[in-house]
Amino acid sequence: MAPEQLAAARQRLALFCPGPARLLTSPLQRCRQTAQALFPTRPADADPRLREQDFGAWEGQQAESLPDLGPLSRVALAAHCPPGGESFLALTARAAPALQEIATHGPAILITHAGVIRAALGLALGVPASALGFEIAPLSATRVTLLPGGQWSIGFTNLALAAP
Repeated sequence: MAPEQLAAARQRLALFCPGPARLLTSPLQRCRQTAQALFPTRPADADPRLREQDFGAWEGQQAESLPDLGPLSRVALAAHCPPGGESFLALTARAAPALQEIATHGPAILITHAGVIRAALGLALGVPASALGFEIAPLSATRVTLLPGGQWSIGFTNLALAAP
């Protein structure tokens, strides 16, 4: 990312996250590097529950090279497990308790992956499998807040932090 894009991303983040918040990341390198670039003076804790879906044998493959699964409902697609990997529903089962726990301890900024963000949106809406319908752009912000009483609020999704 160019220095001016990084500066713009930091400025936008400051608008969305004006107060103190814990900084948590997926343990994967790309998230840790993004956290370091966006918040160079803040320590970030890696939480393994925030890692991306394990795509097993499909990891790193181009979409064109993957087998055609045919028409699948969102529920069937969410339950589908790539060879040696985990399904989206398994990701949701792993991430949802973490998101719930993190939210109960006050504001937090999570630097994580599209799958985990989809899981958070599915948790907030109460429809985990339908969350696969969300497109999550790289380096975008989504705000999900746990309200008193256990209800979730979605403030915004896919807000670009920097111009492409």
